[in-house]
Amino acid sequence: MSKDNKRRDSKGRILRTGEQQRSNGQYLYTYKGKDGKNKFVYSWKLEPTDKQPEGKRSGKSLRELEKEIEKSLNEEVAYQGGDVTVTELAERYVSLKTGVRHNTMAGYKTVLNLLKKDTFGSKRIDQVKVSDAKKWLIELQQGGKHYSSIHTIRGVLRPAFRMAVEDDLIRKNPFDWELSTVIVNDSAKREAVAPRQERLFLDFIKGDKHYSQYYEGMYILFKTGMRISEFCGLTLDDIDMENRKIKIDHQLQRTREGVYLIEDTKTTYGERILPMSEGVYQCFQKLIKKRKKWKVDPMIDGKAGFLVLDKNGMPYLANHWEKRFGYALGKYNRTFKEELPNITPHICRHTYCTNMAKSGISPKSLQYLMGHSDIATTLGYYTHYKFNDVEKEVRELEKKLSGE
Repeated sequence: MSKDNKRRDSKGRILRTGEQQRSNGQYLYTYKGKDGKNKFVYSWKLEPTDKQPEGKRSGKSLRELEKEIEKSLNEEVAYQGGDVTVTELAERYVSLKTGVRHNTMAGYKTVLNLLKKDTFGSKRIDQVKVSDAKKWLIELQQGGKHYSSIHTIRGVLRPAFRMAVEDDLIRKNPFDWELSTVIVNDSAKREAVAPRQERLFLDFIKGDKHYSQYYEGMYILFKTGMRISEFCGLTLDDIDMENRKIKIDHQLQRTREGVYLIEDTKTTYGERILPMSEGVYQCFQKLIKKRKKWKVDPMIDGKAGFLVLDKNGMPYLANHWEKRFGYALGKYNRTFKEELPNITPHICRHTYCTNMAKSGISPKSLQYLMGHSDIATTLGYYTHYKFNDVEKEVRELEKKLSGE
């Protein structure tokens, strides 16, 4: 031991806390692991520049090993991470989501209820590995959960675990991977109906004794591409018959508890003014004319004058229209030999967008009409072309180029 009471090696170099040199010349470093127990590493060199003793196995110096250990310990899960379960983490994440719409919050609650019942929810977040997360979601699908439901579940847990990483509770997000690489997408593909099928369906609705009362609404949905919640939320003030314009700046929803409410459009891009075609104009005329008069017009969040009301004098909702479409389609397919494919309010929107894309409208114009926040969503409809569509465009281009 030197006079300054500092421990030194055989070369007189000061040894740091945890470092020792054994009697055979080998260096030893002692440190505490995550479990609180002492752990050891050994090397024949203190610094990387030291010469390796003859006959001894080469390797990293003690100081190099110390740096690796320090880095590893810093990246380890913080101790408080072991006190948080997956369910508790998800609850913490949801509690910080303020100002979300009721249907979004309903989705959050569904995920939380699932986690509370599933053993995965009681798992400590510091013990969830990537393979655990993937295995659990695969098991959910094998147990009957659809891709869309699993997508919602991962949509809560992925940002929740990201929050845990940012809070230094864990080192890595076990849900940070693409869902489609693990889970089979079994979602039903929404196909636009062909113009002929659209015509057959609307002609049937118009001529049917019972379903003809829904013709105007169904026609408007096919010919404007509105979201069904936007259409349900339309009031007399939103319809400018003189200038043939439709103002869309809100949507009508109903909570699971049965409370009607007005919400903003799906995105800020959803706020738009739609032009009326002649057919749409005529349908709005008829809707307004046959609109029932009630002693007390329903008012929801300051809005009144809804176009379509049910027998109780309340505005029609998305599920009302979805049922009417389903019942009408069922009757059509029972009546005629040639069956029509699935037709819903959203299929109407999908069909409108596809038809407009095929008509030659510019992507930016169509993005505006549809209220898409992402142009990529709109551009997707330009990929729905089939051989007949492409062949028609090529033939028309050939005629132009040849001067015919």
